[in-house]
Amino acid sequence: MTTFNIYPLDDSLRPTIQSKIDNLNKPKGSLGRLEELALQICLIEQTLSPTLHHPSHLLFGADHGIERERVSVSPREVTWQQMINFTRGGGGVNMFCRQYGFDLKIIDVGVDYDLSSIEGIIPRKIAWGTNNFLHEAAMSQEEMEQALGIGRDMVDCCQKEGCQVISIGEMGIANTSPSSIWMSLFAHLPLNTCIGAGAGLNTAGINHKYEVLNEAVNRFKANGGQEEDAWEVIRYFGGFEMVAAIGAMLRAAELHLIILIDGFIMSACALAASKLYPQAKQYMVFAHCGDESGHKLLLDSMGVQPLLNLGLRLGEGTGALCSFGILESSVRMMQEMNNFDNAHITKYF
Repeated sequence: MTTFNIYPLDDSLRPTIQSKIDNLNKPKGSLGRLEELALQICLIEQTLSPTLHHPSHLLFGADHGIERERVSVSPREVTWQQMINFTRGGGGVNMFCRQYGFDLKIIDVGVDYDLSSIEGIIPRKIAWGTNNFLHEAAMSQEEMEQALGIGRDMVDCCQKEGCQVISIGEMGIANTSPSSIWMSLFAHLPLNTCIGAGAGLNTAGINHKYEVLNEAVNRFKANGGQEEDAWEVIRYFGGFEMVAAIGAMLRAAELHLIILIDGFIMSACALAASKLYPQAKQYMVFAHCGDESGHKLLLDSMGVQPLLNLGLRLGEGTGALCSFGILESSVRMMQEMNNFDNAHITKYF
């Protein structure tokens, strides 16, 4: 089994960091979430002067066997069509990567289409999509290990290039389905509260999605599946792109990188990662609360507060990228704001 050595943040610098924040020339606490974020970033980087060098965005793509059960309004071929579109710079993810200066890496870990000749896509295909988890486990133990390893390797690549901030996105039609199941089983929430419209299902479509996913969970349990076994739940229901994202998150935490968590699917991956290694959550910045039903409930179950609430539900990591300006502001606060003594301002608290 793949293992990661993830340690809790070293808190020894906390009083010194907090003192610096409190003595910047502003009313104490007046920069709100920026102050909390600055403290977290300083603790991750173990410095009073944090930086955000070489931000990198990993976009993993894969298809899902459960898509065959009509749980998504979008057809399967949209996965590969969008993957190609990303290489041409035409996606939402491309726009935001350009805006915020992120290095974008597009990785095929299981798309049901031959993308090996497409320039700009890193070919790491495990299989041509996962199995249909209504009838069998989505992937084998070996495939899960392979997906985790791909995520780990991609983070290593980014870190060698000088990356301090990792953002992760996904492309995979029907991946809100495994996300909903992970949310239900890991957060101990009723499945119906975890299921939403995905790419645009109507009420009848949502009801059908619930029936399919509920039957899949019941069969998993009837066949001896244990919801307490996080690895087994991940393997049985997950997508290759989702497991690769978990591997990336855990490796990034191991390397003390800042991890930007995107919307519903990536939040479900963060939930799964934190079930495996609870301390990994300390390295995560939850970027936004999306428009998918249940996302706020998922974030609440983790006890985290997102930076943004823009009603996004595009995926691809777009919400995480949008939050980068807020990270920059928190870092600039630590780098550029004067303190009371240097500014010759009376400290009034």
